[in-house]
Amino acid sequence: MAKSPKKPSATSPLVDHKLIHELTKLLDETGLTEIEIEQNGQRVRVARGAVAAAPAPVRALSASAASPQPVAESASASLDPAKHPGVVISPMVGTAYVSPEPGAKPFIEVGSKVKVGDTLLIIEAMKTMNQIPAPHGGTVIQILFEDGQPVEFGEPLVIVE
Repeated sequence: MAKSPKKPSATSPLVDHKLIHELTKLLDETGLTEIEIEQNGQRVRVARGAVAAAPAPVRALSASAASPQPVAESASASLDPAKHPGVVISPMVGTAYVSPEPGAKPFIEVGSKVKVGDTLLIIEAMKTMNQIPAPHGGTVIQILFEDGQPVEFGEPLVIVE
């Protein structure tokens, strides 16, 4: 006797808890803040709430604490980096890296001079390395992320004056 496909009944759960658990694990592994899939006409979306938005000020503080800066630049560090005219923001969600490979010389450091189009950093998204170019020339006055850290779309990454 052949088995017929399983149909939802009053006793079967409407939510696939195993699928939700796997998607949550995938969020943790990739650093993404949300993921959505659709299978067999069912759509499941798993999102992380305010956890991703909260660390941004901590990263800005740790980056300025890790690299001593002159007093004038420390005053600008206390301002909102997203409002700085020389801010370079993340064009995507992914993992940011300061160098092309582990142990290699970083693309930029505080005080580096850059020209338009110079690579500032790399963001890995979906196993693809995306070079982030300088939108304008100047001097790097602040690096607002740590190597290998997850970044969000629109997050301030570097300030070039």
